[in-house]
Amino acid sequence: MKNRGRIVAFFLIVIVFLGTIGTTITGITKDIKLGLDLQGGFEILYEVEPVEDGEEVDRQLLESTVQILNERVNSLGISEANINIEGEDRIRVQLAGIKNPEEARDILSTSARLSFRNVSDKELLNGSDIKEGSAQQDFSPQTNQPIVTLKLKSAEKFGNVTSKLKGNANPKTPYPDNLLVIWMDYQKGDAFADEWKKEDSKYVSAPAVDQTLNTTNVMISGDFTVEEAQRLADIINAGSLPVNMKELYSTTVGAQFGEQALDKTVFAGIIGVSIIFLFMMIVYRFPGVIAAINLTIYIYLILLFFELMNGVLTLQGIAALILGVGMAVDANVITFERIKEELREGKSVLASFKAGTSNSLRAIIDANITTMLAAAVLFIFGTSSVKGFATMLILSILVSFLTAVYGTRLLMGLWMRTKLLKNRPGWFGVNKKDIKDISDTKEREPKLFNRELNPVKHRKKFFIASSIMVILGAISLGIFQLNPGIDFTAGSRIQINADNSLNAENVEEDLDQLGVNPKSVVLSGNDTTAVARYDIVINEDKIAEIQDMFSKNYNADTSVSIVSPIVGEELVKNALYALGIAAVGMIIYVAFRFEMFFAVTAIIALLHDVFFILAIFSFTRIEFDVTIVAAVLTIIGYSINDTIVTFDRIRENLQKKKRVKSFGELAKIVNRSLVQTLTRSINTTVTTMIAVLAFLFLGAQSISGFAIALAVGLIAGTYSSLFIASQLWLVWRGKNIKEKPVVFAKKKRTEGPQV
Repeated sequence: MKNRGRIVAFFLIVIVFLGTIGTTITGITKDIKLGLDLQGGFEILYEVEPVEDGEEVDRQLLESTVQILNERVNSLGISEANINIEGEDRIRVQLAGIKNPEEARDILSTSARLSFRNVSDKELLNGSDIKEGSAQQDFSPQTNQPIVTLKLKSAEKFGNVTSKLKGNANPKTPYPDNLLVIWMDYQKGDAFADEWKKEDSKYVSAPAVDQTLNTTNVMISGDFTVEEAQRLADIINAGSLPVNMKELYSTTVGAQFGEQALDKTVFAGIIGVSIIFLFMMIVYRFPGVIAAINLTIYIYLILLFFELMNGVLTLQGIAALILGVGMAVDANVITFERIKEELREGKSVLASFKAGTSNSLRAIIDANITTMLAAAVLFIFGTSSVKGFATMLILSILVSFLTAVYGTRLLMGLWMRTKLLKNRPGWFGVNKKDIKDISDTKEREPKLFNRELNPVKHRKKFFIASSIMVILGAISLGIFQLNPGIDFTAGSRIQINADNSLNAENVEEDLDQLGVNPKSVVLSGNDTTAVARYDIVINEDKIAEIQDMFSKNYNADTSVSIVSPIVGEELVKNALYALGIAAVGMIIYVAFRFEMFFAVTAIIALLHDVFFILAIFSFTRIEFDVTIVAAVLTIIGYSINDTIVTFDRIRENLQKKKRVKSFGELAKIVNRSLVQTLTRSINTTVTTMIAVLAFLFLGAQSISGFAIALAVGLIAGTYSSLFIASQLWLVWRGKNIKEKPVVFAKKKRTEGPQV
């Protein structure tokens, strides 16, 4: 009766969760904010500079600047604006879903310091003399042309200014002296005398003053369209910025790019997760079904928490979510493999469940903490898109631990005492003929597919193979080097997405006609996508021309990224910092939890993995951008995860032996540990690789490089964890074992070895 109640409780829990997911998931996904890469938009990073020499940019000045920028953005009717202060002197603006990025750039970048000057450039009035919010678009009563009207605070002051201007007369100048020159963002060095003959002059207008005007009403006329006049009025009403804004980085993503990226990435995610579920159920039978249920809950909780955090979901964020599914599987795989081991030892289903879940917990905790270290470093040193990836990865690790460890144990625990599972090891993927008699105390060597393996015996072959690959990789890096993206080199990148096939020569000729000859034009995606690279920073006016030309001639959507040399240098520096700090953090943690010998060999294996990613990107000439750094750091976390699980098993087997006196005995323990963890490593890599390959072949093109880096890193990481790290430790640790035997005493509160 009690067991029947447990089964009823299981189905009630599952029904409640699935019912909740089914009724709320649509609302949650609709409320999640999408990043620029998933819906199109405009992002720009400014460096804030003081207006006056000697003035300091402090927090208060930055906050007032952000407030004014928000007011300007509101005038564009944009509801999803994200304006943040970064560091001590930078402001990042993200405008999702905007249709006219050039208009937004103009409104944001202008300081909007309105001033009224004479022809000698002496300031007569400025923005402080204007009533707040008084500017509006109107039409001239004489010409019916669009104008901007505004109100001054003092009619008397304006009367004095106009009185002085009307009396001016200097026949030596080629222009009248009674002009009231209206400037927007007058800078030192600007002069009316230099600008008055230019068609596109810096000043706004210069009306003649023939009489004293004792009024507060002022009209600004010029060669305005209605939209331009309205924009000028909006800028004046928003107020002038107390700082100068220098553009360091910008990217424009067309709406069509965003829509396609979202559709492809979501589709790839669904396919990848579905295959992972199927794989788990085929390999692990009943526990695999439990894992699929928990992974469904995991994905739901991730989306729910992310929405509650008001997070912005990007392409990299979705990749982190699906990658998190693959990594969440790891905790289940570790547990399920330990349960299968206990079943093969002849224990009952209940006893195997208890022992398997208990023995796997330590490895899961260590593996998750090291991956969290890599994610934290990514968050601290990453750019906005990489921070989004890191946020989702951290959230994924926390939630996967909750669902994969406690959720799986809870749901499986409700079935463990039932008659249904008794004497049914096949429900756990264990063949009855592989189960030994419980009374048989003889230790058997673990097998893989009923075959005994001895990877330790072939360690020299693995070392030679890795050495050869390292040499080839070094040659490739020496000859070809990397193909850095504009994130690191600075410059401009224009991506054109057309409905029909493009011709690289035609695209290059069209760009050349606009005076922007690209360094290279590369076609992809059945030749419907073209990417033009530049070593220079293209100005905003030219970008507008390029976008207009491709829209008219090719009916194409255009995305543009611009990176200044300052940002490029910082990205390189931050990437090196991130890699260094992640490595140091992991050395400290692994040394604390295990011993220094383990820590050093683990880091050597990590460097091995990172090197292979760099070598592959060098050889293939795939563009190396900031998202690849995110992939490298993810692989660092993943690889150390795999290595620690193997090390944990070595430590456990050494603790059973307590004292190891010979190299042969130590080699036997390492070999046994490797074979025991081999199935787990293969299955974890396969499930994670399923998600990665889904993104590579079915996802958006913009994350293909990211997916390639993950795929290469997964293969290298699994190889190094099994065949390099542990065997290096064996060679190093066993070198003087006769003089200093390895002694492992399992004490309370003591995890590490004592030598």
